[in-house]
Amino acid sequence: MPRLQIRGAELHYESLGHGPSLLFIHGLGSSTRDWEAQLAYFSPRFHVVTFDLRGHGRSDKPPGPYSILGFAADTAELIRLLSLGPTHVVGLSMGGMIAFQLAISAPELVQSLVIVNSGPEFILRTLRARLQIVQRKLIVRLLGMRQMGKVLGKRLFPEPEQAELRQLFIDRWAENDPRAYLDALRALIGWTVADHLDAIHCPTLVITSDRDYTPIAVKETYVARMPQAELSIIRDARHMLPLERPDAFNQVLMEFLLKHRPLLRNLPESCEG
Repeated sequence: MPRLQIRGAELHYESLGHGPSLLFIHGLGSSTRDWEAQLAYFSPRFHVVTFDLRGHGRSDKPPGPYSILGFAADTAELIRLLSLGPTHVVGLSMGGMIAFQLAISAPELVQSLVIVNSGPEFILRTLRARLQIVQRKLIVRLLGMRQMGKVLGKRLFPEPEQAELRQLFIDRWAENDPRAYLDALRALIGWTVADHLDAIHCPTLVITSDRDYTPIAVKETYVARMPQAELSIIRDARHMLPLERPDAFNQVLMEFLLKHRPLLRNLPESCEG
């Protein structure tokens, strides 16, 4: 089981294939396993790397506090230790936030940026948003991670034909360490890089589901503020897009990567303008 010592914690990672490097960053409560369909699909053309964030999966779970800036620092160190950079970076949900932060904190490590069902900030602006976080914390503390997985699974995979996928999600979610999960959840609250979007100059693709938590209009607004960003919408899908609709997701991502790969060879090897 490959592991790297990074900033005081051992992080599990997986590496497959040869070619340009392609790094996937999972979301809150997830792990490398959620990228299995992408490892198989992209490894014939790319050197694909996935890893478990600290507090997740098979990586160490040191006491918090955690932060998006810290997760991004872990990611940057992993890229350096594995000699991946500059690399294509794909982040889902919380992984998208980490990818945003990485592109701003260490632009020389990022060849292109793909943000999936995520955004450049996590500010609790409404009472409803604050109550949702309180509810999640209470469920984890009082009822445990499996119950939290059941609540989320019904929202993410509600269709009868998704029963097997929903159960897989619940079983994996139940494996989370409650303390580490709550530390990671706290890391989201108040984070923002929204004022720095115009500093991201690398080719950027924002992929959104039409039934994601946040509306398409929110993504359209921040995409318009990024110099080389484009938006792709996948219909009839929810938040866990790479797991729910892997074929559609993989096709959109591959088209973006192949479109920019020849061009990128002639550009500075970073997100810097």
